[in-house]
Amino acid sequence: MIVGCPKEIKNNENRVGITPAGVEAMCKNGHVVYVEKNAGVGSGITDQEYITAGAGIIATAKEVYALSDMIIKVKEPLEPEYELFRENQVLFTYLHLAPEPALTKALLAKKVTGIAYETITAGRTLPLLVPMSEVAGRMSIQIGAQFLTKPWGGKGILLGGVPGVESAQVVIVGGGIVGTNAAKMAIGMGARVAILDRSAERLAYLDDIFQGRVTTVMSNSFNIAAWVAKADLLVGCVLVAGTKTPKLVTEAMVKTMSPGSVIVDVAIDQGGSVETIDRITTHSEPTYVKHGVIHYSVANMPGAVARTSTFALTNVTIDYALQIANKGWKKAVKENEGLAKGLNVVNGKVTFWGVSEGLGLPFTPWTDVIDSAADLPK
Repeated sequence: MIVGCPKEIKNNENRVGITPAGVEAMCKNGHVVYVEKNAGVGSGITDQEYITAGAGIIATAKEVYALSDMIIKVKEPLEPEYELFRENQVLFTYLHLAPEPALTKALLAKKVTGIAYETITAGRTLPLLVPMSEVAGRMSIQIGAQFLTKPWGGKGILLGGVPGVESAQVVIVGGGIVGTNAAKMAIGMGARVAILDRSAERLAYLDDIFQGRVTTVMSNSFNIAAWVAKADLLVGCVLVAGTKTPKLVTEAMVKTMSPGSVIVDVAIDQGGSVETIDRITTHSEPTYVKHGVIHYSVANMPGAVARTSTFALTNVTIDYALQIANKGWKKAVKENEGLAKGLNVVNGKVTFWGVSEGLGLPFTPWTDVIDSAADLPK
């Protein structure tokens, strides 16, 4: 199989979809790898390192797409990339299609086989989301601490306080991987931390691992409203795999927060869990103020720590990419149920229920369309 890795073009997205170690693994399995020139520079990886590992360096993304059977990326393609898709080409990346009608339409029109990192499963986990969730969760507290300072428009609070002065109140909505890592950082910085989750089992687990250093709260609209009002830093960590995130924090709740408070919504790439977050921001312009509260809604947070994020992500994606390349995507998904759940679009059909529901498009089980789809692009 010919595997291509283009340079990411999202604002300040410095991650890259494959490392030299991944290139070497592909080449040892008999595949050809093309990497766009300077694709790895933002992650500290030179073209020469890719060449040494066995890759060919290609001048433009257009050429990478034109040559490749499978495209490996980090983030969802943006509009300038839509025209580069080839019919039946495999696209292996984070897709987050539920809030992206234009991208979904483009993938369907070109009959791209879209395999989304974020919906692949292993048992009850989402293994290709875990490393970026860990990064984003930890970053959310660093970012929140920065924007709570006065020069950045915040109320002028040191997250951990000092002796004799109360520390900041961090409220985390969602106790999964993101929320757990956010709590680790917040506790480490000396903040007071509350975590809300709808699972009693998860709250018991969090209480155990943090040994009583966090306040665990059952998540419901009443409790969310009470804790949002107390928050100096509110972190939205809610995820429903492959579909739009429910709006758990309402505009009325945000209005109860004191001026200069900060909201960081980590789930923004799936639509966000905060009603007042009505736009995606960028690393260049990461925040806006509404009702006196600073809103941070950057959809590619881990791109700011690109080297850490690239290696953490590719550590887990390469095995799946090899399954697809070695077997062809059809055989690979038939033999791996968890990988099959990554199929979001196939042969012009939406094959993931969350995307269908989120965009109001017809749903077709992948098993109904796989035999009519091609293994390789035209």
